[in-house]
Amino acid sequence: MELEEIACKVREFEGLTRKRPIANIARIFESVRGEYGNCIIDFGDDAAVIEIGGDDYLLFAADGIWGRLINASPWWAGYISVLVNVNDIVAMGGKPVAMVNVLSTSDKTALESILEGIKEGIAKFGVPMVGGHLHPDTPDTSLSVAIIGTVRKDCLLRSDTANVGDTIVAGFDLNGRIGPNSPYSWDSTTMNTPLEVQRMYQRLSKIGEETHATACKDVSNPGLIGTLAMMLEVCGAGARVDVNRIPIPADVNLGDWLLVHPATAFIFTTPPGTEDEILNCFEEVGMTAAAIGQITEKRELIIHDDNNSTTVFDFQTDIVTGITVR
Repeated sequence: MELEEIACKVREFEGLTRKRPIANIARIFESVRGEYGNCIIDFGDDAAVIEIGGDDYLLFAADGIWGRLINASPWWAGYISVLVNVNDIVAMGGKPVAMVNVLSTSDKTALESILEGIKEGIAKFGVPMVGGHLHPDTPDTSLSVAIIGTVRKDCLLRSDTANVGDTIVAGFDLNGRIGPNSPYSWDSTTMNTPLEVQRMYQRLSKIGEETHATACKDVSNPGLIGTLAMMLEVCGAGARVDVNRIPIPADVNLGDWLLVHPATAFIFTTPPGTEDEILNCFEEVGMTAAAIGQITEKRELIIHDDNNSTTVFDFQTDIVTGITVR
């Protein structure tokens, strides 16, 4: 597949374009963002960061599950509602504490399947669901989950703190398969024991503490390049990415892989010469990682191979979420 065709697929992918309305939401709340003085980070990161005193911050995040995934597999939707929220906390260098949910459906079969998926996610990731709210009389089915976590103040990882010149490291758990009934989901955890999964995530949450990582973001519905674009937008920076360096499962082509939510996958940035620190952490937990590019001053996301290059996003004109922190 040609680079321009890949760039076009990423730009037009619904998993990414559905992020654009976030800009209007952030704009509406702009005038009251300064009203709460204990919030260190709000819009633009994987989790809000709240000052609670002491050595730790409180992390607070929420995710709504894509309706397309709910319709395709209610069980999988319930399961990944746990996974994606845990990812948000771990991406910040934190430890997940507890979750609540809001579930809306009048479909009893879908309700049971979603709850069974949530129950499996709780058991797999070891994070309790401590409450929530049910709308039992809605015509459509929807699911949202919120999570809290904690992180040591000196171990916090943000997504807006990548520096020009930093190396971009992407790590994936490639030991998986395309998820149930969806070509856009990758399942790499259901086949593992809770102990295996929890050990992996506990190790990943310590990367900020044990390396020179400058920023992190978990790869979500927009896929690798789309998620990197979200990071660059809030950083006010750009990047060059070598597509030949991106880890890919043996039976998936690059163009398709860049549209997949790869379950357990993270983007880190780190100063040049310190890449091995992060690469070794991924290797310790059986994940595949590579240094795939560099952060640049020019506010463009460019992908290239050995012979050609193309611009996926020009942040002077293109909007992903519309949020810029720096």
